[in-house]
Amino acid sequence: MLDRVKFKLNCMNIHSVSTQPFPDQKPGTSGLRKRVPVFQQRNYLENFVQSIFDSLEGYQGQTLVVGGDGRYYNRQAIQIILKMAAANGFGRVLVGRGGILSTPAASCVIRKNKAFGGIVLSASHNPGGPEGDFGIKYNIGNGGPAPEKVTEAIFDRTKTIEGYQILEVEDVDLDGLGTAQLGEMTVEVIDSVADYAELMESIFDFDRIRQLFAADFRLCVDSMHAVTGPYAKTIIEEKLGASAGTVINGTPLEDFGGGHPDPNLVYAHELVDILYGENAPDFGAASDGDGDRNMILGRRFFVTPSDSLAVLAANAKLVPGYSGGLAGVARSMPTSAAVDRVAEKLGIDCYETPTGWKFFGNLMDAGKVTLCGEESFGTGSDHVREKDGLWAVLFWLNILAVRQQSVEDIVREHWKTYGRNYYSRHDYEAIESDRANTLIENLRAKLASLPGRKLGNYTVDYADDFSYTDPVDGSVSNKQGIRIGFTDGSRIVFRLSGTGTQGATLRLYLESYESDPAKHDIDPQEALGELIEIADEVAQIQMLTGRDKPTVIT
Repeated sequence: MLDRVKFKLNCMNIHSVSTQPFPDQKPGTSGLRKRVPVFQQRNYLENFVQSIFDSLEGYQGQTLVVGGDGRYYNRQAIQIILKMAAANGFGRVLVGRGGILSTPAASCVIRKNKAFGGIVLSASHNPGGPEGDFGIKYNIGNGGPAPEKVTEAIFDRTKTIEGYQILEVEDVDLDGLGTAQLGEMTVEVIDSVADYAELMESIFDFDRIRQLFAADFRLCVDSMHAVTGPYAKTIIEEKLGASAGTVINGTPLEDFGGGHPDPNLVYAHELVDILYGENAPDFGAASDGDGDRNMILGRRFFVTPSDSLAVLAANAKLVPGYSGGLAGVARSMPTSAAVDRVAEKLGIDCYETPTGWKFFGNLMDAGKVTLCGEESFGTGSDHVREKDGLWAVLFWLNILAVRQQSVEDIVREHWKTYGRNYYSRHDYEAIESDRANTLIENLRAKLASLPGRKLGNYTVDYADDFSYTDPVDGSVSNKQGIRIGFTDGSRIVFRLSGTGTQGATLRLYLESYESDPAKHDIDPQEALGELIEIADEVAQIQMLTGRDKPTVIT
């Protein structure tokens, strides 16, 4: 007979979770992220999982989806969650084989099975391993990240929780497909890739892409030893017929092979070296730890995430799943306005939201947008409610197969039609939190005095701390990033990011529009040079952070 047990927590364990579960960020932006040793503390994970369950209503007998990106502690955490889900009254749990589910695949499985919700285990693009990062978040029944009313309820519960419920039982075998019983709850271990692959085949023209590969089109897809590997191998190599070895670093490892699974020009250096080297392939792409981000490269040509979103929107009708046109598009506020120009030409709405995929979810559920994206290498559509790295790769391949042009030619033709939005992001990582907060507060104090001022060759048009009113539910999100806009359309944006586990990350975004095709070949850092100087002068970045250069430039 299996016993249902309730453990009492001591005050220290309660406080270890409740004092600041969401470090340096508004609760719920990307779930709870901490170093692995923090999660390994006695009752720490259990306390948070019980807080999730205590904040939900109506889940008795319902289906829960569980999976993660395979990082260190993923398997152990899943066993705890399964036993707690059984003790708390869920009727069924779907879990990816080996504990693996990419974030977009988890969203797909939730939606296909009409699950009550899902628990996704990932710290996204953060490094893994025994001393690396771990994360957990709750997704609701639409497949997307929980809205703020849910995450705030979870946050509040962590402050008062007195115990958790767990079933005392042996671990479930996660490596074989099939079912097992935990008390009255059924655990079904599912193929991690199958449902997602089926969805991709319903959206894209796989026959056309196969023809592209058959015509000696060469590509390299770097999974960075993260979760996308099995998905990319199954879809790109097996279903679409790309040659074996097209997917590199395709086996998920608990420490991501010692690398940093963030698909940008710095951390995805192996792919960059291949695409900028001798005999470079036609196309390159990388994804991140949990499979929701993407970087797109042509032969010796980098496509910014902002440009990628704009190109996908402009060419959407070439893809079967979007051949009927787009309802609208959306971008996060720091993302460049390149897609705005496409939306204007298409005659569709374009929404500017705070950073965070849940804001897109509301718009998609309401039928207001089809495509959306963030400058942080995240692109997606209404096929799921998460950004989706491999989906973006397949979208590009479908466009390339139809247009029979190179990546560079397609982007340059796009610039010729819409103009080029020179754009860059400068990240200053692991800054002391006090210094970072002082910088932002100082900026806020200056905002009212900036409009009308001349800064170098630029005149300030507006300066504010971005506030968003959701057009669907009327909710208001304040203090989402400091914007300084100039009369020529150029922008500087400052934000503190909460995706790290040490200190704070200052993100500086710079954007300048150029309509003249003769000026589309300037190096972005050169084109944005004066704006970079203005940003440092206004925010006193070097003085307040102690950094003379960014950690990462993209």
